[in-house]
Amino acid sequence: MIKGIDYTGVTVSFFCHDGEGNYVMHKRSAGARDEQGTWDFGGGGLKFNESLEDCLKREVKEEYGVELTSFEYLDFDEKFREQNGVPTHWIGFRYLVLVDRDKVFNAEPECADEIGWFTLGTLPSPRHSLADKDLTKYKDKL
Repeated sequence: MIKGIDYTGVTVSFFCHDGEGNYVMHKRSAGARDEQGTWDFGGGGLKFNESLEDCLKREVKEEYGVELTSFEYLDFDEKFREQNGVPTHWIGFRYLVLVDRDKVFNAEPECADEIGWFTLGTLPSPRHSLADKDLTKYKDKL
């Protein structure tokens, strides 16, 4: 059974920043689940019996190799879309996360070809299909 396809998946997503207006993103590699070659902020699926906060901490550490300095819950939403022609359904919880920029690195090279720091005005493209929707939704909080 595959989460998001065979049953509703639950995910945490995050905008990691350095407190100076810069956000870290990663370019999804051939090893990523979907949307390879696009830039994304980060996130991952909630495991059974894991709290949202623990999932957030684990995912930031797995992707960027760093502990959270602080975080703020933004909102949740529901996403219906297609992944390789297959309908998917996810409920996502979004967070704004402060990290120590000097400690961030590509901790998941099998899923990310590269990482980079960008301002909201200089974001790379192409971006993950949900990135621009989330940027629009949370623009006043970023």
